[in-house]
Amino acid sequence: MDLATGAMGSLLLKLSNLLMGEYKLQSGVKEDIEYMKRELTSMHIALRKVGDVPRDQLDQQVKHWANEVRDLSYMMEDIIDKFLVHVKGVEPAVKPRKLKHLMKKMGDLFTKSKTHHVISDEIKGIKVRVQEAADRRDRYKVNDVVANPYGAYIADPRLLALYKDKNALVGIDGPMNELTNMMRDGHGDVQKQLKIVCIFGSGGLGKTTLAKALYDKLQSPFDCSAFVPVGRNPSMKNLLNDILLGIGKEKQPGWDVKQLIDELRKLLKNQRYFIVIDDIWDTGTWDIVKCALVDNNCASRIITTTRILDVAAKTGEVYKLKPLSHDLYKELFHRRLSGANRKGTSDLPAEVYDKILHKCAGIPLAIITIASLLDNKPVEFWSNIYNSIGFGHEDNNDVDNTRKILLFSYYDLPCHLRACLLHLSIYPEDRLIEKDSLIWLWVGEGFIHEEPGVGLFEIGERYFNELINKSMLLPVESQHEGIISGCRVHDIVLDMICLLAKEENFVTILDSNEQYTSAHTNARRLAIGKREDPLAIAPMLQVRSFNAIDYADKLPPLSCFEVLRVLYYLYYKNLITYNEDSTTQLEHLGKLVHLRYLRVGGMDITEVPEEIGNLKFLQVLDLSGNYNIKELPHSIGLLGQLKCLNADYVNITVAQDWIGNLTSLEELWVYSVEASSNFATELGKLTELRKLCIRGTLWLESVSLVKAWAESVVKLRKIQFIDVEYVVSRDTGDVTFEGYLPPQQLRVFNLSYRQPGMYASIKSSCLPNLSHLSLHVDSPDVEMFGRFPSLIVLKLDMDRHHQGHHVMGGAGVGLFPKLRVYKTWEASPGEFLQGSMPSLESLQFAVDVWTSRDGNIHFDFGSLVNLPMLQEVTIFMRSGKRIKDEDWQKAEETVRHAVDSHPNHPTLHLNEYYKHRTICLDDPDAYGV
Repeated sequence: MDLATGAMGSLLLKLSNLLMGEYKLQSGVKEDIEYMKRELTSMHIALRKVGDVPRDQLDQQVKHWANEVRDLSYMMEDIIDKFLVHVKGVEPAVKPRKLKHLMKKMGDLFTKSKTHHVISDEIKGIKVRVQEAADRRDRYKVNDVVANPYGAYIADPRLLALYKDKNALVGIDGPMNELTNMMRDGHGDVQKQLKIVCIFGSGGLGKTTLAKALYDKLQSPFDCSAFVPVGRNPSMKNLLNDILLGIGKEKQPGWDVKQLIDELRKLLKNQRYFIVIDDIWDTGTWDIVKCALVDNNCASRIITTTRILDVAAKTGEVYKLKPLSHDLYKELFHRRLSGANRKGTSDLPAEVYDKILHKCAGIPLAIITIASLLDNKPVEFWSNIYNSIGFGHEDNNDVDNTRKILLFSYYDLPCHLRACLLHLSIYPEDRLIEKDSLIWLWVGEGFIHEEPGVGLFEIGERYFNELINKSMLLPVESQHEGIISGCRVHDIVLDMICLLAKEENFVTILDSNEQYTSAHTNARRLAIGKREDPLAIAPMLQVRSFNAIDYADKLPPLSCFEVLRVLYYLYYKNLITYNEDSTTQLEHLGKLVHLRYLRVGGMDITEVPEEIGNLKFLQVLDLSGNYNIKELPHSIGLLGQLKCLNADYVNITVAQDWIGNLTSLEELWVYSVEASSNFATELGKLTELRKLCIRGTLWLESVSLVKAWAESVVKLRKIQFIDVEYVVSRDTGDVTFEGYLPPQQLRVFNLSYRQPGMYASIKSSCLPNLSHLSLHVDSPDVEMFGRFPSLIVLKLDMDRHHQGHHVMGGAGVGLFPKLRVYKTWEASPGEFLQGSMPSLESLQFAVDVWTSRDGNIHFDFGSLVNLPMLQEVTIFMRSGKRIKDEDWQKAEETVRHAVDSHPNHPTLHLNEYYKHRTICLDDPDAYGV
């Protein structure tokens, strides 16, 4: 499913499947479906053309036609899905007795026959509507819609950046100095080779303004120079002619691209030139332009700008433009206000003032826009004005320019990414959005389609990365760990997508000031935010997706939803508050036979209904955050299409022997696995599994269980992520993982496990993609892990009795090249040699305070200076015997002084988790003393 074509893509696939002969269709119905498939295929193509044109540039008749056809596609898919459900039947989760089963089967035959006739009549009615839509398509000449939305001249607000008064620029000196230095070599001298620097950043950040300021400052020493804007869908002939004109030559409009390239190469061959290529949108454009810009060893310079990371990486050395600092965007905000308003800001409550500036988030375009909205309006009303700000509603030139600049990025996205982006309008402002949860939600919404040999999550992860790459999302990275764990949507982007989602009838958003009414009955996605009153809701027969985030009221009766695909309930503030009525809110869950995605977080349900087994289409079941579920029903084993099962607080017991039935599963989260279950054996059947997470304990208390676990893990050839909090293993004898070679795509391996065979296989295997490793080791000889080329995080649990003085990194050459985090708990890490761990930012270890009375520290802090990137140090202090308060204090001072002596002055976290046992001198039983 995508924004431009509604459900058309999945609908055409389903129509094709119906015609393949598996289903016994009446001849007339089959002919109707064949006709509709032909017409809808043509409409699909037309809709994609329409989707490439901004809505405000579409003819009203074409816009109306597109909306009608998309609604028609939803309606048709509902009918086809209803047909498929009744043809395949819903196998009851609880088997009835034989006689009752026979009687029910006879009744089902009558019901199905009746249903087939009803659906047949509905299909004939739909065919009439398809014919009418096809006639209007031809009448409105929809197929002639121009796919290039910028064919006609439209005033480009980015041009204004080229002619800004230099005195009005704020915060530009620092970036200009940094870019000037980048255009020189490391010794400050201008290098002779061609140097290319790309300014990268999101729309509105000031890339064009910065490039133009740098161009004005540096062009004088060059023989020739040019500043050339590009934009989306450029004409290569015009672009090359603009470079010709910029360097002082005449345009050649009659020449082809090859002639223009040859001419430019000839003209620039012996010239020292300086050229700015502003606003590049694709690598293909740059590939052609670069052919004309010859490297002539004359110290020529090229600057490019782009808001797409892949383009930046390909064009040259990347300079990532950052948002303005708090002081600078405060200064810019004040400059944009008139005198009276500027003085009046001192009377604003601090929280209102901070809230306004926070919305700008350092983006100059946002600052200018908000300042222009507030200027010439009484300061005392700014809070109310701020609450109504939306960058698509105000009649204001700055708002209009902001909207246009953002829409350039939006319409550059393919249709499937537009749908993913607009879907983010369901989240509140400033919300941290978890990446994995978001991708599985996209799967449930139908935004992600199968590709041969690629899992749905991996495709969704690619979509997520593309939106970040195109500067539409702000990535959020786990501290120091090199993993993008989530994202945020900038406020000005959120305002834009909320407006577009409403215009496209993509999402209907209800906040605390709006009630659901009959006007919303055609909503396909309904998002409920924070509300003060219980939801007064009409039957939502057409709603496909119901999203309730931060919503504390009871869910509407599930019987309201006839065609629901997604039910997403998440109340963060109530995640650990027990509600005895919460389980009843899932009453009639088994009737939601179209459901693809179910998440119920914060409801504290005590049990999952057995009838969940009726949901044959369910792909994602997320029960995370529900602490009171004791076990999962056996009927979950009937969900053959399930891709993700997140039951992060549920124990797997002996009764749950159905895990192996979920052969489509890509991701599995459970809390703990009891020794009496056959989970270790069943796991090996999940050959599509990509991620396995056990938050608690995996009990492997016998030789047979360890062997079953080893054999199952070997079969998981697609596994990328194994995270087991703790393994209890006893009496394992000689069972080993001999011969086990982890798959090369393994990225995360966290296993608190003392089985020597697994340890041996890990250190001898070639794992080029392994980025996170956490193991229990019996010896401090950990230098072998330095040979993993992609390792970012290393966490080792080492026995105390094995700790001693050792060297980290061996000779320090080529080991731990990317390691950013190194943590040990029960031992000090040893000595760091120069060149070992050159990228390390975060270090955690334990130190012993000697039992002598002088409070000496058992660790040589001097080697920390060999970690040039160190930013954070966490130290656990301990001692095996009682130590006086003053000696312990001396030891603390020694640690603080040693860490602070590092040139970076890293942050120190001192954890005295043994202190209460070592300095309580009045306790004669402390440590057995």
